[in-house]
Amino acid sequence: MKQLYLPMSEQTQQFIEKVKAAYQPKGSYIYLGAGILDGEVLAEAEVNLYLHMMNRHGLVAGATGTGKTRTLQLLAEQLSDAGVPVFMLDVKGDLSGLYQAGESNPKIEERATQLNKPFTPSGYPIEPYSLSGKLGAQMRATILEFGPTLLAKILDLNDTQTGVLAVIFKYADDSKLPLIDLNDLKKLVSYLSDGPGKEEIKSDYGSISPATSGTILRKIITIEQQGLGAMFGERSFDIEDLFARTDGKGTISLLNISDVQNQPKLYSTYLLSLLAELYYNLPEVGDLDKPKLVFFFDEAHLLFKDSSKAFMEQIETIIRLIRSKGIGVFFCTQSPTDVPESVLSQLGNRIQHALRVFTPNDADALKKTVNTYPTSTFYKIDKVLTSLGTGQALITVLNDKGIPTEVTATMLTPPKSVMGPMNASDYGKLVQSSPMNQKYQESIDPESAYEILTKRINDNQAAAAPEEETTVKKEGKSIIEQVMGATITRQIGKEIVRGLFGMLTGKKTRSSGGKGIFGF
Repeated sequence: MKQLYLPMSEQTQQFIEKVKAAYQPKGSYIYLGAGILDGEVLAEAEVNLYLHMMNRHGLVAGATGTGKTRTLQLLAEQLSDAGVPVFMLDVKGDLSGLYQAGESNPKIEERATQLNKPFTPSGYPIEPYSLSGKLGAQMRATILEFGPTLLAKILDLNDTQTGVLAVIFKYADDSKLPLIDLNDLKKLVSYLSDGPGKEEIKSDYGSISPATSGTILRKIITIEQQGLGAMFGERSFDIEDLFARTDGKGTISLLNISDVQNQPKLYSTYLLSLLAELYYNLPEVGDLDKPKLVFFFDEAHLLFKDSSKAFMEQIETIIRLIRSKGIGVFFCTQSPTDVPESVLSQLGNRIQHALRVFTPNDADALKKTVNTYPTSTFYKIDKVLTSLGTGQALITVLNDKGIPTEVTATMLTPPKSVMGPMNASDYGKLVQSSPMNQKYQESIDPESAYEILTKRINDNQAAAAPEEETTVKKEGKSIIEQVMGATITRQIGKEIVRGLFGMLTGKKTRSSGGKGIFGF
């Protein structure tokens, strides 16, 4: 059946009316840009993101170089303007430009004209953080806060080794041994696999093979050799610091990982640990006019790659339930297929930059992506997704009733701040003057598993020393002393044997407290 098209002017008017109806929020919102139809930017067709729907989570996706980072930047800016704090992963260190007001140029002016919106440069309050402590305030978490599932992800353990790690955590919890840093964990692994605790855990927890303990220890040492041991310990990061505001604007917390990009499991898992802490510690608040915090999860595909079933279940639970705590989570990745369906189905707001099709896998990813969008009266989704330019995106969000809006190809508004990194000197001064850097600069070393187990081992050795000394003295006695000692020993031995046989036949001695001479 041949499709009938309305005359261009009528179709354009219809498009504008539909976009206006779909994206005209009643309350506060973020202005994303204006709709594009047949290559023309229609400034009247404003595309807005409902602020009170941002805790329904979202996805920013697209091929490399299509403008995803700048989209994150403009979202962070407008959230900050609305007084909403933001947490972002700064993969390359180039989001620090948020601190400085941008400058106009011909391309920005051209876009401002197309959107009929004046370009007003502005800087924003940022707080730089770092996992190494070199590029911002040191972010830390205790070993206990990570837990066995997340820690196993960081250490790249298999299922068997992960199970052993869970047993080690259970023993630590039962024995009231605080696991704070990597020294605590290394000490406990050695204690239970090769030390005095080896026999202690056998009956209740099972044995730990030397091969498994050796693997766990080597993985821990690898983390330390890469200079990342400092992220485990005290003072642990206080999640309340993520909710800061400066002069009414929400503070944008940036975790700069430009120096640890080769450790994707480490930083992606740390981000999930922060989300988990937010989920478990914040009160239920229901639907708010605007979120308490928006959490941007860049390089999201690294979080899901090679993840165990237990790990995935933890992610799904957190994403599904954390919105009731007033937290919005936006994943940023190259393709929607990078995100498991169980998580993707919970991301109500979608900003899809261009997809490139160079391989059969790319073609398959495009087809799957198209199937996730509502049908459109105005576009062939597959053609739009492969023809979008830099700074353009295909958008659908949730309206105030939670219904997906009209799919709209959109020219995005440019960020107001610098689209690039601060210079190194200014960045260094910002880090040094930061109150968060001063707060987390010094580590704290409380009494924990390492100190407790070291004392226990030393006490056991000290208690065993007199017995060894007695043995040495006996060997140095004269022949007469040894003969006399042997006679006495034989007499005492008879009494012990009587006591032992009495225990075996059900006779209990008073000295044994009713349990026999071995205390059983």
